Amino acid sequence: MPASVPCQGHVPTPQTNDLLSFEEGGFADWEIEPDPAKAAKMFKDNILNLHATGKPLSLAMDLGDSAEDRERAILYFYKKAHVEWASTLTCTLKGDPAIGDGVTRHFFATIMSKLQHGFDVSFGPGGTLLFEGEKDHLIPSTSHFLLESDFFVVAGRMIGHSFLHDGPCLGGLSLAILHVLFNGSPEEATVDIKDCADLDICETIKLLDGTAELLSEEKHTINDLAMSWDLPRVTSENRRWLLDKLLLHAVLGRTSRQVKQLRRGLKETLIWPLVTERKDTIPILFPRMSDAQCTPQMVLDKINWPTQDEEEDSDVSLEDTCRITGFLRTFVENASPNILGKFVQFWVGWNVLPKQLDVEVVDSSFPKSSTCFHLLKLPGHYKEYSVFEREVHAAILSVDTGFGMV
Repeated sequence: MPASVPCQGHVPTPQTNDLLSFEEGGFADWEIEPDPAKAAKMFKDNILNLHATGKPLSLAMDLGDSAEDRERAILYFYKKAHVEWASTLTCTLKGDPAIGDGVTRHFFATIMSKLQHGFDVSFGPGGTLLFEGEKDHLIPSTSHFLLESDFFVVAGRMIGHSFLHDGPCLGGLSLAILHVLFNGSPEEATVDIKDCADLDICETIKLLDGTAELLSEEKHTINDLAMSWDLPRVTSENRRWLLDKLLLHAVLGRTSRQVKQLRRGLKETLIWPLVTERKDTIPILFPRMSDAQCTPQMVLDKINWPTQDEEEDSDVSLEDTCRITGFLRTFVENASPNILGKFVQFWVGWNVLPKQLDVEVVDSSFPKSSTCFHLLKLPGHYKEYSVFEREVHAAILSVDTGFGMV
């Protein structure tokens, strides 16, 4: 158990009564709102307001703990059963003076990053990676340990909880997995060969594609896989049929229990009525990786650049302000999507772009951010872009080890 164990509010789970009250209270505007993003926001606001008077949840991490213990604290928080996930949330970072909404954003950014890229907790070789495969073709891991430990229930709670608070979402899941997750029939799912995360199995299934005669060794490999899944041996007549059946089982058959757990976790966060009644909100909850990434133009369009009037009372000259803001523009324009996402996280607390990003050139030693106010503070002493770039990169790296605010 980690040195700092987060406390949580535990109450009976009045989900059925709450949802009845939700409907009787007339909060159905989200069902008829034409814009799915606005509909989702309306639904989430109503759910959170409905639970605003409940016992609050508290999530705490101690920055003096090891990275593994901090991860255990997160997992401990989401492993708890019978929790009202729509209750008010208070997040605390012990060992860091940061407070406010920026801390909450930092927590959700950390949680969803770990869910997307894997936890480092040593439960087994290679850490804990819950979703495997190519971008936009991710499927749940077939790890027996993760399944038996209800890690996918935990994942569902994390995804739904972050969504409730307008936080980062899990991007890149296979469309076939999403189809089944939201009660679609496996037989009606469109399964792509890229959805097969196991490379050995994928290569075996690919042997069935085409019309060229199979070699004896290739038939042996295919038959071994088919018989292990209670499917018939390959013949010239059943070749295409067998390819489809093997692919369906590799992607959906082997992950059916994981998907059920994921669905259960999502339902516990009370967002299920939204995503089942408004299917057009599902891409908001589970975006494509390409849609979820920040682009330089997206960031530049949000920046509120310093003006001459704002700099009249500043300790930094207009010349220095223009030079540093020019450096900032160059950095944003040339940053990779990964670095840009981390930069936005340093700036506002997570990699979800707000309506506006403020920037100020100040008399200080290093880049800082006030995430609650979406304010980036850049020192005005840099004369060379290379030095500016190096220190901004150093600031971005602080997000992985601490809050990155001080």
